[in-house]
Amino acid sequence: MEPSRVTEPRLRGVLAELEKREPIFHRAELGTTRRDFDGMMEPEFWETGASGRRYLRAFALDTLEARHSAPHEDPWQTSDFHCQELAPDHYLVTYTLAQRARVTRRATIWRRRGADWKIVYHQGTIVEGESK
Repeated sequence: MEPSRVTEPRLRGVLAELEKREPIFHRAELGTTRRDFDGMMEPEFWETGASGRRYLRAFALDTLEARHSAPHEDPWQTSDFHCQELAPDHYLVTYTLAQRARVTRRATIWRRRGADWKIVYHQGTIVEGESK
């Protein structure tokens, strides 16, 4: 049975802010350099990729730096956003990401730091298509 995925009215502003940051590391307007990506993450950031492998922050930064070292196409579409408060200033955002022939469900834990947002954890789960 599917969980209720209705964002509480009091969290709609938070969701609107975080939708503008998702999918993480795919929005050129937020930055494309290692320094930009580093500034988006908390020091303890880690992720579980769509492949099921776990990645440390340093590996994610190396991968992002390599990916953005040359121009590349990055077509994507997001849908089905939901936001849930986990603790004060900590939010879980979930959504669906379609990239070419691959569809994944994504989950990001965000921490609010004053007026800024930092990524604590991220996970992608393949719904259809192949892992890279």
